[in-house]
Amino acid sequence: MLSKVILQANIDKVETYFEKAEKVVVVTHISPDGDALGSSLGLCHFLTSQGKTVNVIVPNAFPDFLRWMPGAKDIVRYDKYPEFADKLISEADVLCCLDFNALSRIGDMGKAVKDAPGRKVMVDHHLDPEPFCRVTISHPEISSTSELVFRLICQMGCFDDISFEGAECIYTGMMTDTGGFTYNSNSRDIYFIISELLSKGIDKDEIYRKVFNTYSEGRLRLMGYVLYEKMQVYPQFRSALVWLTREEQGKFQYVKGDTEGFVNIPLQIKGICFSVFLREDTEKNMIKVSLRSVGSFPCNKVAAEFFNGGGHLNASGGEFYGSMDEAVELFKRALVKYEGLLLKD
Repeated sequence: MLSKVILQANIDKVETYFEKAEKVVVVTHISPDGDALGSSLGLCHFLTSQGKTVNVIVPNAFPDFLRWMPGAKDIVRYDKYPEFADKLISEADVLCCLDFNALSRIGDMGKAVKDAPGRKVMVDHHLDPEPFCRVTISHPEISSTSELVFRLICQMGCFDDISFEGAECIYTGMMTDTGGFTYNSNSRDIYFIISELLSKGIDKDEIYRKVFNTYSEGRLRLMGYVLYEKMQVYPQFRSALVWLTREEQGKFQYVKGDTEGFVNIPLQIKGICFSVFLREDTEKNMIKVSLRSVGSFPCNKVAAEFFNGGGHLNASGGEFYGSMDEAVELFKRALVKYEGLLLKD
């Protein structure tokens, strides 16, 4: 039996919103990852089964290895079709804001969502949600937004309406946001949910292969380059750093998603509990920062204090506006500041 996490009052409100709605728009954050797309498409498939007209809108491109997901080909990219997207957003009866907790996380789309007259519902698992939605379903203790979407559907009594396609999307989101169920995934409920999704006929092994074993030759060569040339280990701090410039990415025919998971690689080194990946963005004049940890080390605090970011205890992100050398020096300052916690375990 799945525990009830979402407040019944919120379930009732969302159910009423959905019942009255004809047009629903689902939006998610910049550079959508597996959980952003999994939760969005999973909810889209469910609402479509309820007779709703549903559009999923994302701020920009998403990784090639997620394009196989059912419904991905119909996603509207805001950076390509802003006027069309604005029209969809303004006409929606309900706007579902998934896997983000602040309007700044959806970039240029933020104003359109803020000004939209439709009822807004947030479903998210990040800390400190901003109050821009009528209903806020925020549970940082839950492994993924995709898990929350599953819970929302089930608490509305609609498990039978989850399709095979919807189940594939929800599972993909749960799998990717836990690193293939290797972190933030000790809850018994997660494996109950997996069992229920398997009952829909999904092949979890095939999904894993589609996500993790369909990389390009360029990505593999880039990974080898990163491991040999660009990984710096700081054993005295139980930490590691990886960084890549735009020029280096260009040498390996970089496409969006090619560096996915690179931040996790140093955590395979015995004794390393904290890893940071710095990558110059190929579209904007900034450095994307990914942080991962194991155990009790709070990489989200480092993200917030040093890199204008945040996230979860063991998986966080941020941004840095400056040179790569400056970003590396900031990382080193963080190690000194957090030395006590890094050496605690």
